Amino acid sequence: MPSKSPEISRLMVVSADVLPDVFAKVLEVKRLIARGEQKSSAAACKAVGISRSAYYKYKDSIFSYEEKLMQKIISLYAVLRDEPGVLSSVLAALHSLNANILTVNQNIPIDGVAAVTLSLRLNDVGEPYMLKSILSGIHGVVDVKIISGE
Repeated sequence: MPSKSPEISRLMVVSADVLPDVFAKVLEVKRLIARGEQKSSAAACKAVGISRSAYYKYKDSIFSYEEKLMQKIISLYAVLRDEPGVLSSVLAALHSLNANILTVNQNIPIDGVAAVTLSLRLNDVGEPYMLKSILSGIHGVVDVKIISGE
């Protein structure tokens, strides 16, 4: 068996069907806590039927593959006219695309325009260039650039 180097992380993709139930239960505990459905790890562990020691043993090593695979995180930069409702229209368009807005940072307008950076999670798999095209078509949007994306 090859030795494990402390500098190299070894990740595997394994079907949950062949793993002990404790791994799925650890994911469920993490979800319950993150969503605020349970106030403590002890309550969440009790709700799903695992010990706290099992949860703490695995919590930092188990992640849902589908979350990372199916969701794209995009950062974009936009220049918007300093007019009422322009940012609201952009946010409404993102909502209609089923985007989860993670951060919004709008600078103070200069020369009638304001720079805005947004980070968002696209829950439906789609192409970022379509997002740029849709946002560019909104009245008051001067420019849109995708600055990063997973």
